[in-house]
Amino acid sequence: MQSFYQSHGILTLLIVLPLLGAVAAYLSGERNAKHVALWVGVAEFVISIPLFVFFDPRATCSVGLRGGTSVPMSNCVSVSWFPDWGIRYQLAMDGISLFMVLLTTLLLPLMVLGSWTYIRERERGFYASLLALTSGVVGVFVAVDMFLFYVFWEMMLIPMYFLIGLWGGKERVYAAVKFFLYTAVGSLLMLVAILYLWYKAQAGGPVAMGGAATFSYFDFLQLQLTGREQFFLFLAFALAFAVKVPMFPFHTWLPHAHVQAPTAGSVILAGVLLKMGTYGFIRFALPLFPNAASDSRTVTWAMVLGIIGILYAAMVAAVQPNAKKLVAYTSVAHLGFVILGIFAFNLVGLQGALLVMIGHGLSTPMLFFLLGMLYERRHSYEIDDFGGLAASIPVFATLLVFAAMASIGLPGTAGFASEFLVLVGAFLSRPWMALVAALGVIFAAYYMLPMVQRMLFNPLSRAENRGIPDLNAREIGLLAPLVILIILLGFYPKPVLDRMEPAAARVLELSRTSRLAPEFGPGGPVAAASDNR
Repeated sequence: MQSFYQSHGILTLLIVLPLLGAVAAYLSGERNAKHVALWVGVAEFVISIPLFVFFDPRATCSVGLRGGTSVPMSNCVSVSWFPDWGIRYQLAMDGISLFMVLLTTLLLPLMVLGSWTYIRERERGFYASLLALTSGVVGVFVAVDMFLFYVFWEMMLIPMYFLIGLWGGKERVYAAVKFFLYTAVGSLLMLVAILYLWYKAQAGGPVAMGGAATFSYFDFLQLQLTGREQFFLFLAFALAFAVKVPMFPFHTWLPHAHVQAPTAGSVILAGVLLKMGTYGFIRFALPLFPNAASDSRTVTWAMVLGIIGILYAAMVAAVQPNAKKLVAYTSVAHLGFVILGIFAFNLVGLQGALLVMIGHGLSTPMLFFLLGMLYERRHSYEIDDFGGLAASIPVFATLLVFAAMASIGLPGTAGFASEFLVLVGAFLSRPWMALVAALGVIFAAYYMLPMVQRMLFNPLSRAENRGIPDLNAREIGLLAPLVILIILLGFYPKPVLDRMEPAAARVLELSRTSRLAPEFGPGGPVAAASDNR
């Protein structure tokens, strides 16, 4: 078993299984689609669990580079796909992608269970879209051929568009189109940058296999670019990822998408799709363009935008009358902490950012699940429609309080450990920015606690809130894994940090290595600026 989980076969299986499951769910008919989707989701998660056990954070493997060069990743595969263009089926995994894959596979069966009674129309299309989306997301996190990465990046757009546009709320079409247009425009900029890198590799002579330039991420790491090229290419990648995060001021599509999406759509959007943007910064934007990324002006702007996102989202969330929209804005704030940790350019900040990505991927989906369960009972997300729910549905109330505390970073939850590391890392880099960002922790309580108070502990004044049924066994069962993991990460994050530390250190090493083209030399303008970190 260990040899299988250290081979590329497991990654291919995790990509292909949901795709085959999507076909099976669609062909099984309306009544059986959710059962097929549940079995596929459980199988996907169970198959992925040993990845954590058998993962070797210091493993190396060959991905077909010239001279058989090894790279510090595991589960590598590199097979020719379109040889004339240097496009390969190239996958690999490290401690960063490991936890993104595990988070994706964990949420899949939970989303199916959360939609069990929520989705009542066109069920086979819904579950097929959910499974196909999962396949694309897993592919994004393990693809190291840049063309293949882009294929998976675009692949997830279509099922997500349908999840919002067909099974969403009253303004679902507007929200779906806005989501698609924002993401597609950013993606096209990234595609142009990828093609330019491939052209540079070809123009500068064969980089790798068979005398032809390839789209391999590892081959692109060998390229030297001028300061101007690095700046514009970094900007193209950064804009694509900033829209996906979403960073301020590219965040305006997110609240509409969350409010209009069905519960499962909001869960996967908050749980993993937003992480694709921050993952893109860590995996591609920083290592490929180190001089532009580590330039002091870039770092300052990125951290300032992250802080604005934290504080602005908190203030906007505080005045939201719609509970689901309030939780949507919390994602902008949490991902602002991730940006802060990434651009701190130190190991503490980067590991904190990665831990925020995981913690947010647990607590925010839990909030969306709970609000979706409440919506099934009352058909409303408006905070003023509730009050006194702690008396009528105490189990729901207990879990909502727990999820809210995890979201604001209560000690003992994943949110506290991760945000603490980010703030320490930011303080080591830009002390005054860390102090300002710390206000976001206070503001989080300012918007989350009043919502909990108004919904759960205000007087039970509405008759329709008195007879609401409490959570059933299925609903408690799907929330239980999230509760357990939030507590485990809060009290003992060491197994996670140990597995991702070498990969995080490698990213920092690559992002600090100057790769300016020879004509600029070590005294070039960007090189000089990048030394002032």
